[in-house]
Amino acid sequence: MANPIAFKPITVDFKADFQRRLEMAPEEHAQALLAAYDVLEAAHDAGLLDLAHGLIASKDTIITKLSDYARLPEGIAAIRNLLTAAKILTELDPEALDHITRSLASAAREHKQEQKPPSLWQLWKRTSSEDGRRGLSFMTLLLSSLGRSLKS
Repeated sequence: MANPIAFKPITVDFKADFQRRLEMAPEEHAQALLAAYDVLEAAHDAGLLDLAHGLIASKDTIITKLSDYARLPEGIAAIRNLLTAAKILTELDPEALDHITRSLASAAREHKQEQKPPSLWQLWKRTSSEDGRRGLSFMTLLLSSLGRSLKS
């Protein structure tokens, strides 16, 4: 009959291992530690550490107030609106949104440069251009879908 193999697990001194790793940390992670100290100093200078300390110290009060508000009908509506807004933002194409914001900035610059309001003829020329018609088409589609949603 076979004899069992004697098994003796190696005992690991976790405290000594952590002490060794802690002693080696300044050498191995010097740049990361310096960067962390810089971030910590900037947070202290800006008062963010005091703010974090206050938030942590008053967590029970904050959570109580938030839960009280969340139970109200207005709180429920606010949470639903936030979720809907988040859903809308996830469906937007970032490139299209970038084009829209650039277009808005360009239109705002052009509007600031206007000395007096444009005449009706100038407005007609803007709206009858290809880009103007494209913008009007989008706005009328938007208004139509908004009206459709208000009907139901």
